Amino acid sequence: MARAAKEIVVEAPLRSVYNQWTQFEEFPRFMDGVSEVKQLDDRRLAWRASIGGREVEWEAEIQEQVPDEKIIWRSISGEANAGLVSFRPAGDGRTEVHLEMSYEPQGLAEEVGAALGLVEGKVEGDLKRFKDFIEERGGHETGGWRGEIANGNVSGGHTGGVGQTRER
Repeated sequence: MARAAKEIVVEAPLRSVYNQWTQFEEFPRFMDGVSEVKQLDDRRLAWRASIGGREVEWEAEIQEQVPDEKIIWRSISGEANAGLVSFRPAGDGRTEVHLEMSYEPQGLAEEVGAALGLVEGKVEGDLKRFKDFIEERGGHETGGWRGEIANGNVSGGHTGGVGQTRER
């Protein structure tokens, strides 16, 4: 599997940054090539994206989620991928977001792209667009889900937010 990892500092409080990241259906607004993310339940997401000129779909499952700390996922069907996003305070109301993704390149074009670091550039661009997205909102999230996921168990729920998309 190929791997990409990047981090960025967002000019917004940790809680707001984490809450916004939990609004998965908003991802097409800042993730290049992602056309749709549907929240199927607290743990499962259906993705549709264009990768290397191919339209692809997959289902991902959140393996672990700890509010204000991390979210770990892996695909359970379709395109093979997995990842981790972690959050930590960066002082003065700022938050560091660290994103790691592993994926299985399909075909020569994607293998060459992985070798050239094109995916790292994409991850970096997605993080910059996420930063811009929340900073342009004055550091305020569109909603948030404060539940925890561990060992297949889900506890907790969502916060009240404007335009919240991760409702149950």
